[in-house]
Amino acid sequence: MPHNDLKGLRISLIAIGIAFLMVYPLMLIWPSGWSWQPGQHEYEQMIIGIYATLGIFLLWASRKPEAHLSLIWFTAWSSAVHGGIMAVQALVDPAERGHLPGDVAALLLVAVVLALLTPRDVVGRIRASD
Repeated sequence: MPHNDLKGLRISLIAIGIAFLMVYPLMLIWPSGWSWQPGQHEYEQMIIGIYATLGIFLLWASRKPEAHLSLIWFTAWSSAVHGGIMAVQALVDPAERGHLPGDVAALLLVAVVLALLTPRDVVGRIRASD
């Protein structure tokens, strides 16, 4: 795949990686949109740890996305699933509706952007590299 074909994906991976590293500050700045049932510190630490780690790996993947397609597709699909589950929960629980324009929208946006920019022939590429 030519270098320029992945420019949008590289930029998106950098932006998403940085955004995932910003989960903790977002929980502090906008708790109704980013911190579910604020005050559950164990939950918050777990989410911060997971997303900070994923953010670092996405920044690493931005250097050579074609070598990290499985990670990128995992991020797209897991963001869609996580965002979908949270959307249902926010619709069911009126106290959590602030998440719809916050972390729910952000995760669904991540899923869409990565799905649109990431090459779909992951299996073919993996087999070709073996």
